[in-house]
Amino acid sequence: MIGTAFRTGDVPVEHRFEYWRQVMSLAIAPSEMSSEYAADFRAEQRLLELGPVRVWPIRIRPTRFRRNARLVRQSDPEEYHLSLVLGGGMGFDHVGRADTYGPHDLWLSDTSRPYDVQPHNMRPSADRDIPFIVGVGVDFPKSLLPLPPDRVRELLGRRLSGREGTGALLTGFLTGLERQSDFLQPSDAPRLGMVLVDLLAAWLAHTLEAEVALSPETHRRVTVTRIRAFIRQNLHDPELRPPVIAAAHHISLSYLHRLFQEEVSGETVAAWIRGQRLAGARRDLANPALRTTPVHTIAARWGIRGASEFTRAFRARYGISPTEYRFQVLSGGE
Repeated sequence: MIGTAFRTGDVPVEHRFEYWRQVMSLAIAPSEMSSEYAADFRAEQRLLELGPVRVWPIRIRPTRFRRNARLVRQSDPEEYHLSLVLGGGMGFDHVGRADTYGPHDLWLSDTSRPYDVQPHNMRPSADRDIPFIVGVGVDFPKSLLPLPPDRVRELLGRRLSGREGTGALLTGFLTGLERQSDFLQPSDAPRLGMVLVDLLAAWLAHTLEAEVALSPETHRRVTVTRIRAFIRQNLHDPELRPPVIAAAHHISLSYLHRLFQEEVSGETVAAWIRGQRLAGARRDLANPALRTTPVHTIAARWGIRGASEFTRAFRARYGISPTEYRFQVLSGGE
């Protein structure tokens, strides 16, 4: 597991907001925090430290964050901050730009400049409770971004989309980090941070039409990340094979194989696909809701043709047949 979870429910009501100020000081540059719900404050956060990059999925009652010129002068970590909104609405004022943000919007800010983040349209109504703001924050040193600061400045405070292209890939990566954090190991953290910075660089460079500023290494790692996302999205297709993947990404088959040898722990493309399919099938076999679904149906759902082929591959990877595994897990034997 990576990351530390923080919950206001772990402390008495009267101390929750002050506790949350201290929690946020671990994640962001010094800021003033205020909330009209401070008397009964509720928030949850997981802080993931990926080398020099901090990622913090958060669910929080409407709160204002204000970093003024005095706080900038007192302390500046020289970082960029990225926010991804997943639920609720926010208003953001930075470098002379003011806008509002909703689900799947992103914004970029600079800790060397003041900013003001406020809830937007987050009032409770007669038929619903106080809403929560849900999102993901990312903080990383400016020095890690291989783009000229004057070009990055063009994007500060702008509403950017996480709905398509590399922006959607970045959104998927950030939300996936929280979902998989219980299964990741501390040794994974530095590499995940590097992948995230590469994705950020590729996304910002594309937005600025400045891809030429990216290093060949960054281009290569981003290409691998895109390919892996494409594979995961198409695992159900039994025709998903290396030539199809190479064609979809406009690269040669030999280059695809070379990318995997260099970037994916030396695994072949076919072996990585097989591993992803078997892992997905294994999760389904352990799902009580799918207890009555035939094993061959689960295999087919993950693009594996033939029950005997599935059984051989599953036993080779996990040392047990799919049927035996399902019985063992669902009967409480594991």
